[in-house]
Amino acid sequence: MSAIDSTSRPQDEPSRSRLRAETPPAHHWRRWVEDAAPEDAADAPDAGEPVDMTPQPPTPLPPPPPMTEAPAATTAAPPEPVDPDSPYRVLIVEDDRGQALFAQSVLHGAGMQAEVQMQSDGLLDTMRRFRPDLVLMDLHMPGKDGMSLTMLLRQQPEYLHLPIVFLTGDPDPERQFEVLESGADDFLNKPIRPRHLIAAVSNRIQRARQRNQALQAPRPSVNTDTGLPTRTFVLQQLADSLQRQSRGGVFFVEVNSALSLRERYGYAVFEHLMSQAGRQLAAAASPHPVARLNDNSFLMLADSVDETTLAALAQQLRDGLASHDFQTRPNEVLKLRGSVGYTAMSLGFADAGSALEAIERAVLQARLKADSLAEYVPAEVDDDAPRISLEDGQFELAYQPIVAVAGSDQAQYQVLLRMRQPDGSLLPASQVIPAAELAGGIAQIDHWVLEHALYVLAERQAAGPSLRLFVSQSPRSLARESHAQWLLDALRARGIEGTSLVIDLRLADALIHTVTLRQFCQQLMPAGVQFCLSQFEPGTEADALLTQLPLSFVRVSSKYASAHADPVLRDQLRGIIDSAHRQGLQVIGQQIEDPQAAAAMWMGGVDFIQGNLVQAVGSELGFDFHNAVL
Repeated sequence: MSAIDSTSRPQDEPSRSRLRAETPPAHHWRRWVEDAAPEDAADAPDAGEPVDMTPQPPTPLPPPPPMTEAPAATTAAPPEPVDPDSPYRVLIVEDDRGQALFAQSVLHGAGMQAEVQMQSDGLLDTMRRFRPDLVLMDLHMPGKDGMSLTMLLRQQPEYLHLPIVFLTGDPDPERQFEVLESGADDFLNKPIRPRHLIAAVSNRIQRARQRNQALQAPRPSVNTDTGLPTRTFVLQQLADSLQRQSRGGVFFVEVNSALSLRERYGYAVFEHLMSQAGRQLAAAASPHPVARLNDNSFLMLADSVDETTLAALAQQLRDGLASHDFQTRPNEVLKLRGSVGYTAMSLGFADAGSALEAIERAVLQARLKADSLAEYVPAEVDDDAPRISLEDGQFELAYQPIVAVAGSDQAQYQVLLRMRQPDGSLLPASQVIPAAELAGGIAQIDHWVLEHALYVLAERQAAGPSLRLFVSQSPRSLARESHAQWLLDALRARGIEGTSLVIDLRLADALIHTVTLRQFCQQLMPAGVQFCLSQFEPGTEADALLTQLPLSFVRVSSKYASAHADPVLRDQLRGIIDSAHRQGLQVIGQQIEDPQAAAAMWMGGVDFIQGNLVQAVGSELGFDFHNAVL
């Protein structure tokens, strides 16, 4: 898998259509989060009167105090402890000696430690030795330019959240967008006033240190409501065990018929049942820790046990739950059944998210088996399957408008991934994504797609008209702990309204990865990011997702485009729409190719449609939503 250059601009510039801004409807996503005071995202104001500080090479100052060499970091969190009272450390990456010494002398005069790196080669070695609190990056460097160096740093987990500020004299706003797109936090224009430089640097370092201290603060390891270890604690234990290459197993226990139990007994009794179930599972699993993952699911970690005993441990968990009498009401007891998916840790999972994904897949199989037990078995590679070379192709984005049936000025598009091969042909995402997952490059592709989508949103937002983009992401990417924080930081750095971004979650993925997807959603909801469940078809588990995930939209399966010719599909479609509307969700009908299909969607009560009847997939964002007539 070749590295993907996220600094390049999208293949096609979005056209400037005459669109009027419209506020997203009703902020219904807020029902999943508590309103919080807005963050203070403003940088420190520039103090002092303007002064012409065109830099002149000063007399070199003595070098900063020697730093003890630090070993290379291997993990992103928690950050290495830093004395909050120690001098701020700034690495200046600048090939112009006069400019570099000017910035170094200003920062030295403010009591900071500043070191200069004048070559792109050896940057990582200098970073690990000097351990800066912030990097001042020049745009133009010999060898790799500043944006390439920034992307290189962002690929290192230990530098994912390190403040990187560009010093640039390039006044082109497009270039400045590209700087932010590369992963930088901000840019300062040359020539810069000393007081402005000091304020910008010190404020960012202060906030970064405060964030690191918050991450290092001890978290409770026991949930006071349930008496069980917290989910965070057990997942961290799992991550540590995987890093140590411990042997043993991981278990996912799902209490069956959770939706029916909640509807029959109500939320309070259901929660009481799940608390009892957790304590019973803890007793059956002892001495191994059990944590509640979700409404009706639990995680058990048994590291350092003989892996030949994993099947017996899974049966022990299942029987420990099924053998207990659970009290629901006076003189009424209930038996609970559970499905158990498990995996051996020796399979070599990269992180806790990968292991959790494996046992979520296993428990999906366990639901279908008579004994309700299933072990995760890695998929075999089909040597006869056609191969797609990701290195020889070029990624592109295409767009299709999503139009309100009742009419609206809101411009919104689904973002579709394409890969252009050397012969000029285009491969759709349905072929590219499986190949990327097989090659282990899906996270890079997802990052590239989001980077370009954010670029388009920032450009359109600066131009005036509002825009909303629906962007698909793989659960493998969403399960990475750093992905949500990176997206939050990127939205904040670019000043993008969170409600302008909708993450598409495919139904097949959501059924398997409910826990990890919900965790990702909960991290993004406070920023206003919305979520859409795609390729939806009704079913017991699928219907439950409408309440378990914080959704705003549902995109029905493409098969319902032919509902006008099939009474069974027509009735199913109406049922889906009615159920979604009761949950406060808006429904999208896709692949609408003819007026009959559009009429059936309209009769069923769908909110939006997309397809060739509206406009075919294209490279432009010029659809006239204001004058669209369906």
